Amino acid sequence: MTSGRTYYLMVLPALALFLLFHTFPVLQGVYYSLTNYAGYGRYDFVGLDNYLNLFQDSRIWDSYVFTFQFAVVSTVLTNVIALAVALGLHGRIRFRNTLRGVFFIPNVLAILIVGYIFNYLFSNSLPYIAEKLGIGALSTSILADPDLAWVGVVILAVWQAVAFNVIIFLAGLQTVPEDLYEAATLDGAGAWQRFRSVTLPLIGPFVTINMVLALRNFLQVFDHIAALTSGGPGTSTTSVAYLIYNGGLNGGEYAYQTANAVVFFICIVVISICQLRVLQRREGNI
Repeated sequence: MTSGRTYYLMVLPALALFLLFHTFPVLQGVYYSLTNYAGYGRYDFVGLDNYLNLFQDSRIWDSYVFTFQFAVVSTVLTNVIALAVALGLHGRIRFRNTLRGVFFIPNVLAILIVGYIFNYLFSNSLPYIAEKLGIGALSTSILADPDLAWVGVVILAVWQAVAFNVIIFLAGLQTVPEDLYEAATLDGAGAWQRFRSVTLPLIGPFVTINMVLALRNFLQVFDHIAALTSGGPGTSTTSVAYLIYNGGLNGGEYAYQTANAVVFFICIVVISICQLRVLQRREGNI
């Protein structure tokens, strides 16, 4: 009886806080998405008008296209680079533990602060160096070019995200028995064959975790864009999250962008579930 009471005394406060600060705001947001609330003053119930208008708004479509393209490119690059780095750090190299700590540093840095540093590098340092080297294509800031600004965002996002994925991959590599590598070597397997036939299949679950988490996080990209481009030039790097923030809090579109947030939330959940199932099925077929 005492243990049951203790259980409830521990769980109920956490549950109450979760409902208060998570569930209630979510339900409140869904309600506001059915109104014309501007974030202040009176409002009226408009039903599904906000949701219907979303599909006719070119800004919304452009932000979704950019966000998904950015997320796919960044997810692939992050996991490829992270796996390569993890393989290197897993080998018998000098200062291995020190290097692991160094590669993890980007994950603990505030992305906004790092973003402003990268902004300076892209806007000042890189153009200066390119001009001195006679590289005309990079003599101006790539963040001011609508066709290249997304590259700067990808570079920052990948640089920051690789650190976490490296740790996950290292954990996966440590679960692979050394005996399997020795047996594969005795059978004449080269480095690539050992990686393809031994390493990759056995770290399949870790690949799945990294791919799902990376895609989900990149779909919600906000800080990188706020620090580097503020959604520009024009709207070329406006992500869904940045559009929701900018339009909802600064543009008087609180209810409209709340509806956008509800739709975006559903998209992320559906994509994550589908991605998880597809990758889990492929784990045994690698």
